Amino acid sequence: MADPAAMTALSDRLGVLLDLGGPVVAVLLLMSVVGIAIGLLKLWQFQRLRITRLGFVNGCLDELRQGRDDAVLARLADERNPAARVMETAIRGRRDPDVPMDLVREEVTRVATGYLDALRSYLRGLEVIGSLAPLIGLLGTVLGMIDAFRQLEGAGSQVDPALLSGGIWEALLTTAVGLAVAIPAVILLNWFEGRVDRFRHRMEDAVTQVFTQGLRAGHAPDAQDQSVASLQSKRAADAH
Repeated sequence: MADPAAMTALSDRLGVLLDLGGPVVAVLLLMSVVGIAIGLLKLWQFQRLRITRLGFVNGCLDELRQGRDDAVLARLADERNPAARVMETAIRGRRDPDVPMDLVREEVTRVATGYLDALRSYLRGLEVIGSLAPLIGLLGTVLGMIDAFRQLEGAGSQVDPALLSGGIWEALLTTAVGLAVAIPAVILLNWFEGRVDRFRHRMEDAVTQVFTQGLRAGHAPDAQDQSVASLQSKRAADAH
């Protein structure tokens, strides 16, 4: 349970920030709330879909090479990972002789693209926050500096250095807040994109192996096999 005194202190500090930074800090704090919400949403989505748990892929591919398609489909049905759905689509399409392989590949691409788009959803929001927050903070600093120099001009010959220095640090406050909002957003964006890219590569590799597993089961003869077969054919022809 949160400490009431700590919550009160935090509320007072936010109030001071809003008083000093004005509407610019209010906008930046709102952006930080949106960024936190997006981060929590994506963490929940990645955890629910288990995109980092791809240990089942190698086992399914091994069973698939052994011709145990039904067992593989049953195992994939129990997985929540999107890669399982894409592999399932590829296996069912490959098993149906009435469906052209080109159509199967197009359907697999469509399903995979849909899942990847869902994993990338809302990441654009983090990108916008990471790009705009420093600029908004800089805008607040420029506006604050303008206001500080206007007050300095109005003071005339009664210039108080404390007035200028106080106005400058209050103006720089918005830049600091903008950077504090942007840096975590950029870090989260790169982390999420890295996770999605690694998942995409692993899923593409798994689907490719589903379509090419026949090549692995019956590989083409190498050069030595071909030369032996040619020699045997020649000897048979000489014998006749």
